[in-house]
Amino acid sequence: MSTHEPPADRDGSPAPTGADSLSRSAVVSGPEPSPERQAAPDGGPVPEQSEDQPEAAEKDGEDGESGGDGESEPGRSRSRDLLLLVGICLAALLLVNAFVARPFTVPSGSMEDTLQPGDRLIANQLAYAFGGHPRRGDIVVFDGVGSFLPEPAGQPGFWDNVRSVGRDLGLVPAGNTVYVKRVIGVGGDRVRSTGPGAPLTVNGVPVDETSYLAPGDQPSDVAFDVVVPPGELFVLGDHRSASRDSRDHLGEPGGGFVPADKVIGRADWVVYPFSRLTGLDRPSAFTAVTGTGGHGDQG
Repeated sequence: MSTHEPPADRDGSPAPTGADSLSRSAVVSGPEPSPERQAAPDGGPVPEQSEDQPEAAEKDGEDGESGGDGESEPGRSRSRDLLLLVGICLAALLLVNAFVARPFTVPSGSMEDTLQPGDRLIANQLAYAFGGHPRRGDIVVFDGVGSFLPEPAGQPGFWDNVRSVGRDLGLVPAGNTVYVKRVIGVGGDRVRSTGPGAPLTVNGVPVDETSYLAPGDQPSDVAFDVVVPPGELFVLGDHRSASRDSRDHLGEPGGGFVPADKVIGRADWVVYPFSRLTGLDRPSAFTAVTGTGGHGDQG
């Protein structure tokens, strides 16, 4: 009798032989173990791979992809920061132009030699913002509509309002309605000239204008005697023989006076060309007039 026993199947029953053996083997046999799974280095059984491992590998791949996105994220963040910085700078510039200081270009020689055509000056819009008033001797930038120029006929249209806002923000050129002149008289002052060869008088006090008048110019070739209404200004150019100013509008509606609320700002600095960089200080010519009346005696 043979002592050989057939190998046991996985359920412990004797393995069939012959064709039945092949058939059962086809049903119950699993995939052949790979060489790596046949034996562990120490001869023990190799643990089967967990079904979660492929998912872990996929997660690792996804993490790698997200890591790649993370590497590009700082670049996008820097771009956003740069755009934000540019936006803040533009907003600050617009606010400065609208409420603090505005640049203007001198269009003519009416203020020579103090200002030259093409000079870029800065108008200080805060100079009179907190209860202050234009004072005698100040150089002011003002809107001449309603004083030196007639009021426009009809109501302003949509685009007129847009252009007005653009001018206030410094986005649109000021155009030919903006003037720069020197304040000679303020509300309540009496300004008088007897013509060539005589100085102007303000409230009866002669004014020595030699420090800023253009060489060879008279204080005025035209005789006049006016009292400045409250809240208005009497202004002249430093180049009197080449300036159209309050004297030229004496017989017109408004009398050539400029409403103080039409003043955009006080011209405080010439900033270009750089060879002419300078501050525009109030001259001492009107010191003797102090205390004679008018709001020019206030701060």
